[in-house]
Amino acid sequence: MSVLRKIWRSLSAEPPYAAPAREAYLTVVAQARDTAFYESLGVPDTVDGRFEMIALHAILLVRRVKGRGPPSDQFGREFMSYLFADMDRNLREMGTGDMRVGKRIKEMADAFYGRAKAYQAAIDSAGPTLEEALARNVYVDDPVRIEGLGRLADIVRRQVVNLDGQDLAEILTGKVRFEAPSVV
Repeated sequence: MSVLRKIWRSLSAEPPYAAPAREAYLTVVAQARDTAFYESLGVPDTVDGRFEMIALHAILLVRRVKGRGPPSDQFGREFMSYLFADMDRNLREMGTGDMRVGKRIKEMADAFYGRAKAYQAAIDSAGPTLEEALARNVYVDDPVRIEGLGRLADIVRRQVVNLDGQDLAEILTGKVRFEAPSVV
């Protein structure tokens, strides 16, 4: 094989954690689409409500892998790249014009990272409570929908324990397991 062909293959090869990160992202999306969030917990079944559930579960997964060494950090970067590429694709499918997509993705990224900071602080008990962060972001402080807030906070806490108990090496292969959002 020629040197140029080897270089071309290495340049066009998928990064090592791209496929596992994509599989993990699809697991996050499947979890976020569980109807219990919308039917029993009062999460708005809207584009924004679904974004909130995807963001929440993605934040929990990234929290689990972040800062655990170069492989997990690379996995996290690939995961985030896939998440925002999918958001871009969805905006375009919903008819958002090319001129607006970039601005909308920046808004979504700002929202995502703001939520990540708030949820992390709440999980670490270094900021507002998890209930306050979820009320503000998921329920938009809507008193009609907020009745599922305590149960959603309990589910999030269980997911943190669940993800923390999963083998990191297995997660880095794309095998992520979320607990079903059982509704009490």
